[in-house]
Amino acid sequence: MQEVYAALMLHESGQQISEDSVKKVLSSVGASVEEAKIKALVSALQGVDIDNALKEAASFAAQPAAAAPTEKKEEKKEEDEGKKAEEAAAGLSALFG
Repeated sequence: MQEVYAALMLHESGQQISEDSVKKVLSSVGASVEEAKIKALVSALQGVDIDNALKEAASFAAQPAAAAPTEKKEEKKEEDEGKKAEEAAAGLSALFG
């Protein structure tokens, strides 16, 4: 994850994201440098529009948060229906009990 942060810092400052630059950022803060992770990150970012990817990620993250309250309401309705059915059953058992 530190490698991603380093790449984002480089991008924000307008510098090229390369293996050497990511290593320098990580080394400057005393973080461990893992060659394989850095190499994989740099190759994965080749040709990626980082600004566009960040905008898409921000809009994607906002969508599930808006949908969450509706799911809770549906669960609550099911619980209410279950309670009503139990109460009705209890009333019937009192009649025949």
